[in-house]
Amino acid sequence: MVMKNLVCIVDDDESVRKSLKRLVASFGYEVEAFSSAQSFLDSISPETRGCIILDLRMPGIDGFSLQRKLKDLRYSMPVIFITAHALPGDREHAMDQGAIGFLHKPFDEESLLELIEECV
Repeated sequence: MVMKNLVCIVDDDESVRKSLKRLVASFGYEVEAFSSAQSFLDSISPETRGCIILDLRMPGIDGFSLQRKLKDLRYSMPVIFITAHALPGDREHAMDQGAIGFLHKPFDEESLLELIEECV
């Protein structure tokens, strides 16, 4: 089954996942949240339509590694990175690799909504 307008949240911080899920659902989107990149890959098929809100720094597969893997596996879902721990050059690297946006926590809700609308 192919879902439309699905927003996937991948973040290892449970409180961030819950608050983002509530926020994005309030925008009218279907939302699924995952605690790790691997749980996302195990659950969502490459044919799924929507976008991914992806934390940059996570244990195991980090955000940049998942972004590469998504390309390799031919996922078409655009990526919006969110992070509280950006290093110099992270934003440029993410955007060079095809990310639609790169937001620093805490971020403005309107900025996130605009990026989601651009993706879906």
